[in-house]
Amino acid sequence: MAIAVTYLEKWRDTPRNTLALIDRHGDVILTYAKVHTCDWSMDEASLTSGDDFPVCVLDTEQGEVSVGAMICYDREFPESARLLMLNGAEIVLCPNGCELEEHRLSQFRTRAYENMVGVAMANYAGPRMGHSVAYDPVAFDKQGSRNTLVIEAGEAEGVYLAHFDLDQIRDYRRRETWGNAFRRPHRYSGLTEAAAAEPFVRVNRAGQPYDRTKR
Repeated sequence: MAIAVTYLEKWRDTPRNTLALIDRHGDVILTYAKVHTCDWSMDEASLTSGDDFPVCVLDTEQGEVSVGAMICYDREFPESARLLMLNGAEIVLCPNGCELEEHRLSQFRTRAYENMVGVAMANYAGPRMGHSVAYDPVAFDKQGSRNTLVIEAGEAEGVYLAHFDLDQIRDYRRRETWGNAFRRPHRYSGLTEAAAAEPFVRVNRAGQPYDRTKR
């Protein structure tokens, strides 16, 4: 059994919201810190953000699988899952701590579909929370469009097993047109533009214009 745990990691200035993946041999094989910290929130405004979306190779009894992660708010940015795909992820883990309603669940399903990765999210239990969920990326088979939902929990605590058919996922990734083959990154320069324009300008907790380049 491998376990992914999240914790506040001691860092140079302020802590990071970090995930460590421990494999079945007891080794930490992945350390990743949340990149998109919730800087409007008192809980996270002072945290140091991560700087990458690394992927590791997890040794399981059934063979190796490439695994990455994105914590909570990271999953709301398509760039997070896209970088994980580009870095080789087959399965993406997502610890989460917010209400999962129709739109966020649809958004998460889309992360699997558009990047051809399996995604599995564990959310806090409780009223208006819960709904831990997993989706596979295989949107089409010989019969046509298919439901990619693997499992969805309710609001109660529990242990829920998400079964991913890696052979099916890998075959799908080899033949379908999403992924990296037909991308045109030389057209995407606007994605790395640091300045925010109206109506998306925000202020920090001190009332000053928010400068995301300093995070």
